[in-house]
Amino acid sequence: MARFTIRRLIELVLVFFGVTFAIYAAVFALPGDPISSLGGDQPLSPAVVERIRNLYHLNDPLWSQYLRYLGHLLTGDLGVDFRGRSVAERLASRWPVTIRLALTAWVIQVVIGVGLGLVAGLRKNTWIDRGVLILTILIASVPIFVMAVTAQLVFGVKLSLLPIAGVSDGWPTAYLLPATVLAIYGLAAVARLTRGSVVDTMSSDFVRALWAKGLSRRRVIGVHVLRNSAIPVLTYLAIDLGALLGGAVVTEGIFNLPGVGQLLFESIRVHEGPTVVGIATALIMIFLLTSLVVDLLNSLLDPRIRHD
Repeated sequence: MARFTIRRLIELVLVFFGVTFAIYAAVFALPGDPISSLGGDQPLSPAVVERIRNLYHLNDPLWSQYLRYLGHLLTGDLGVDFRGRSVAERLASRWPVTIRLALTAWVIQVVIGVGLGLVAGLRKNTWIDRGVLILTILIASVPIFVMAVTAQLVFGVKLSLLPIAGVSDGWPTAYLLPATVLAIYGLAAVARLTRGSVVDTMSSDFVRALWAKGLSRRRVIGVHVLRNSAIPVLTYLAIDLGALLGGAVVTEGIFNLPGVGQLLFESIRVHEGPTVVGIATALIMIFLLTSLVVDLLNSLLDPRIRHD
């Protein structure tokens, strides 16, 4: 177990360095000069622009800038943006909205996605199974922008059931509609994964042996089938929680939610490189840590994974 954990940690560290360097290089390679736009309608003089560029070491080689960023990162410092504001403090003010949105979406995925998949798996090749399959295909084929606008029009404007933007109504009212839109694609994946896992488990030899022993349907399904079908589903759900935290950019933008996704979108629009890199770094760390926890849990549940 210790060797497996160390190996995974080394792999994740290498992935972290590679991905963060790629993002850092891509962000600061974007066309345009973010420093020149700081003055707004009052253009900055070339001397002031050069002074600011030197202050942020933008004239240094890319590798030097990245190593300096890593050095600050190891002390927990995400740096400051081009207006002198702490990136960590800006993130801290936005995380609560994004976390509430992601957790609400995740709960929707668990309840509805697992429920649909379980029903479809236990009713294999029936009209219920085919109906769930068609529903998940339709859900996955609609662009998220169309889904969001349609949800706003139907539930917010026509029926006046839920607010269509902002967080003034508080949780969960203000988050229910955007969280449903955010969850919809993962929900389809969870339903199909659960269905496939249940079908595979139901057709396995050990389940046939349980039926042959005369165990009740409730015990076979409620204890053995659910437990053995849960591992791949739990793995996906754990990783998807990290993905939901980073995948809310479009949803937060459409529903005007002041979360990390909206901050990322705004920062990209104005070429605010330090903020974009800081957000990306935080999201990568969350995703990698989630992946590590999932791998460790899976290795405990199935020791064969350690020897792959």
